[in-house]
Amino acid sequence: MQGYSGAPVAEGPVGGISAEGRRRIWFHAVLIAVGGFLFGFDTGVISGALLFIKTDFHLNSFEQGSVVSVLVLGAMAGALGSGRIADRIGRRWIFCLEGVVFLVGTAIAVLSTGYGMLVAGRLVLGLAVGAASATVPPYLAEISPKEIRGRLLTLNQLMITIGILIAYLVNLVFSGGGTWRAMIGVGAVPALVMVVSAVRVLPESPEWLLAHGRRAQARALVASVSDGETADRLIRRREERLRRAREQADPADRDATGWRALRARRVRPALVVGLALAAGQQFGGINTIIYYAPTIIEESGLTASNAIVYSIAIGAINLVMTLVAIRLIDRLGRRDLLLASFAAMAATMGLLGLAFVAGWTSGVSLLFMVLYIAAYAGGVGPVFWTLIGELFPPSASATGSSACTAANWASNFTVSLVFLPVVSLIGEGETFWIFAVISLAGLLFTARFVPETKARDFTEVDRDLQARFGAGRPGRRIAG
Repeated sequence: MQGYSGAPVAEGPVGGISAEGRRRIWFHAVLIAVGGFLFGFDTGVISGALLFIKTDFHLNSFEQGSVVSVLVLGAMAGALGSGRIADRIGRRWIFCLEGVVFLVGTAIAVLSTGYGMLVAGRLVLGLAVGAASATVPPYLAEISPKEIRGRLLTLNQLMITIGILIAYLVNLVFSGGGTWRAMIGVGAVPALVMVVSAVRVLPESPEWLLAHGRRAQARALVASVSDGETADRLIRRREERLRRAREQADPADRDATGWRALRARRVRPALVVGLALAAGQQFGGINTIIYYAPTIIEESGLTASNAIVYSIAIGAINLVMTLVAIRLIDRLGRRDLLLASFAAMAATMGLLGLAFVAGWTSGVSLLFMVLYIAAYAGGVGPVFWTLIGELFPPSASATGSSACTAANWASNFTVSLVFLPVVSLIGEGETFWIFAVISLAGLLFTARFVPETKARDFTEVDRDLQARFGAGRPGRRIAG
């Protein structure tokens, strides 16, 4: 939970939490991040499966595109609807429900007898992907000691990249026989892990338990990774923060929950930051590289005859740089990683555009593409998912994450839809320059409005947010 360990630094790197408790928290976090794994797997596996599906089902170009894009549409709906459900039934049980939906969607897709049934299966999978992408970050944030919260939240992005890479490897393994049903069916294994772990292993979020008046259960959970005295201190500290947050809220907003909580005046800065980063992460151009890398490489003069092999290389770079981000996020902080990442994305995307316009060698174009992916995966990619688990107050945590995730998926869909038409209209290089300008805008927005959340409780984050959107000087608190 946010501020799970609020002990002084003198008590150690994760004050009050035992070594066994830290191991248990990491174990739970890895299981929760399986939701991110399936997010990556189900978005990546279709790239190889579609090579064989289109032949078996005789799909035209529109039908092929809809098999891919319907998952994104389902994800938008799943992200929007999951927040309120998570607030009602708890983080643990929404996680279990998502695993069940993953299983159902996988079964429909694997057993498909034609185009319509396959699209239905992909739509159901999209609902689960969107719901998981919205609820995993706040769940991770709410079970995490604040000193290692960044690393635990970055597990989500790490598992997404591992899921994409595993999907590409699964595609490669089954490509010889063209068994696309087996490619998709592998996703049932992690989905089953989600269900079993939710039922048998995972705890409920202490934040959710406190918010629903279950103080004894929340205390017992915290005590299971620390001791009774530490648990009492942390619970009292959390209740005091809840009391202060309630006192600071406008009277009309004090009892607001769900989507209404996002309209509260003090929550709006967090929502603006979350939505802006959601759009910036996608409109910076990352999925044009991931989805269309073979096409881009062909245009630069290199062969792209084996799209799966290129995808594996891209997935490997994504994974390695995400591991780097995990090492740095609790050392350098979220803001520094975002600033460096947006700056590097703007520079490399600008140079990639120049390479196409100036007709530089294909090797140079490929180099800038690889550097761009590294810049994204080392900062903007994982930090966005970390921040949406840290920016919002407990009353708006799930719905805030849902809104930002839905915006992220909508941006993903828009960029993927318009990329090739815009390239046809103005050219590859000029299109990449647009992405470079958007990344530069992301850099400026981050410098002005995004607070540091490293090792901070929500009260400290909120104070910084209010100052940035009010008086403009971090640390100064505006009225109200």
